[in-house]
Amino acid sequence: MPEFVRSGVRMAALLALGASVAACGSFNEASRKFASAITPYKVEVVQGNVITKEQVDALQKGMSRQQVKDLLGTPLLASVFHANRWDYVFTIKRKGVPEQERRFTVYFDDTGLERFEGDEMPSEQEFVASVTTSIKNPKVPRLEATPEELAKYKADSSAPAPSTDTGTSDAITTPPPANYPPLESPQR
Repeated sequence: MPEFVRSGVRMAALLALGASVAACGSFNEASRKFASAITPYKVEVVQGNVITKEQVDALQKGMSRQQVKDLLGTPLLASVFHANRWDYVFTIKRKGVPEQERRFTVYFDDTGLERFEGDEMPSEQEFVASVTTSIKNPKVPRLEATPEELAKYKADSSAPAPSTDTGTSDAITTPPPANYPPLESPQR
């Protein structure tokens, strides 16, 4: 191969290497938006028990373990080594929303619920507001029929019911037998 061709190949390789290095450095906001538009869907990950302020307010000292379980649900962590302690943990990870994590612990003694402690729990309304999507004007379907639509339905319901005949000759035309054979063989 002549020298000028080899130098041209080297020059092309160096230009390609330089362009690729320069492309890595020019990953700007427009490039990030484009890359985020083509990234795969990320699943929302929800783990644990949702505990609300109303549930915490309903806890009373001396409640049995079953009463606490009925109120708060099955604990996420119940250790054999700490039999008198139940830990409730709630986490939610969603794309574009800060991760939420809440912890709540209940302690038991021989008489029942001794004490409880944990993060500040949101009210039910606050929790629902924190997990709703960021859709500005969600399209809510109309759930009631107008009187005109109801009148039309009543008029249509007087029509004869559609036939269930499939039109095939394979349909079973004989009635089922009146007596079926026994399911078990007779004892001998």
